[in-house]
Amino acid sequence: MKGWTDMFVLYNENMRFPVKIWLEDESRLEENCLEQAYHLAQLPFLHKWVCLMPDTHAGKGMPIGGVIAAKKVVIPNAVGVDIGCGMDFIPTNIRLDDIRDIQTGNGTVIQAVIGNIMRTIPLNTERYKVPQESEVLDRAKQEMKKYEENAELVPLIDDGYFQVGSLGGGNHFIEIQEDEEGLLCIMIHSGSRHLGKAVCDYFHEKARTLNRRWYSEVKEEYRLSFLPVEEKEGQQYIRWMNLALDYAFENRARMLDKICSIVKEVIEKHTEYTVEFGEEVNCHHNYAALENHYGENVWVHRKGAVRVREGEKAVIPGAMGSYSYVVEGKGCEESFCTSSHGAGRCYSRTGAMRAFTVEKVMVDLKEQGIVLGKRKKNDVAEECRFAYKDIDQVMAQQSDLVRPVRKLKTVGVVKG
Repeated sequence: MKGWTDMFVLYNENMRFPVKIWLEDESRLEENCLEQAYHLAQLPFLHKWVCLMPDTHAGKGMPIGGVIAAKKVVIPNAVGVDIGCGMDFIPTNIRLDDIRDIQTGNGTVIQAVIGNIMRTIPLNTERYKVPQESEVLDRAKQEMKKYEENAELVPLIDDGYFQVGSLGGGNHFIEIQEDEEGLLCIMIHSGSRHLGKAVCDYFHEKARTLNRRWYSEVKEEYRLSFLPVEEKEGQQYIRWMNLALDYAFENRARMLDKICSIVKEVIEKHTEYTVEFGEEVNCHHNYAALENHYGENVWVHRKGAVRVREGEKAVIPGAMGSYSYVVEGKGCEESFCTSSHGAGRCYSRTGAMRAFTVEKVMVDLKEQGIVLGKRKKNDVAEECRFAYKDIDQVMAQQSDLVRPVRKLKTVGVVKG
């Protein structure tokens, strides 16, 4: 069944709910992703249907790029292990062509900026040696009664002071970019660091135990164990999830502050230009939230998907050495006002390492004039642009969901 775009619907008599997929047809889905979509469609507490965005691929329990609206339950694995993972973006007034070839004592301006970022922000598993300021964690300590029932998680609050303002690894990145008007921009992809993973794992195990006790009809092999929001365990998960969301938002904002200071310092030291910054866009793409859709209050779970209500700004990254977008939502109810969160993988990390050599990736980045900041290069193929879908094709497949505001090209990138 075709919609007005490439969206099609999977539904048969064996499915409780339909699955709406923003792709041309079923052949575009990997087998594991399709199987997970069928599992979602069997959940008894869904509202309306399952949505899969055009960047969708298999995840843990629920596909990345998946969206469900659930009645009175939350599902830890339908949010995922990096609660609050998302994007932060800010443009500047500086034309890249005006500074591109200017030399500093540490290479070009972009090379100097990338080098300073790597010296300032902890990457991958690195941490700060001293606690950092965190309004989110300070507030959590003041409201400790909300969290102390889950004693095993409480040490994460003190631990979080050493990670706030750090990047992480995997597909997380810091990019210096150029928009279509030639302006230098900054983009960050990061989340809640260890806090979010620990919260997800802890409550997924709680949900598994409770679902067995209730003889739940949600099969354990689906890895979609749930918590009723009216039970104390559901309320506990929501509190900890919201803490991780606030922490992830603050984590990106703290990094952005430091990166903006670095960009301003390097450019103003070596040129006659004064750096000014524009509107910031900081958004999550792994979370659950209580929203009203089709006349009901439901818990919308977005796992690798971003909310785009009418006029709402969001950030959709491509891949290292590719393009990214700042978009504005069209408020499409059929997708629960949601779009893709990126380009989506077409190779697993292991598959990308097998398919593409370090040399191929490094040559590709060099030919594009992209400055790479990465301590170890042996796994660089995991996140190369060849491992991801074409972001422009993904954008075309969701033209009913968002309208592009800025198109951005990688100029420099920092990876864990």
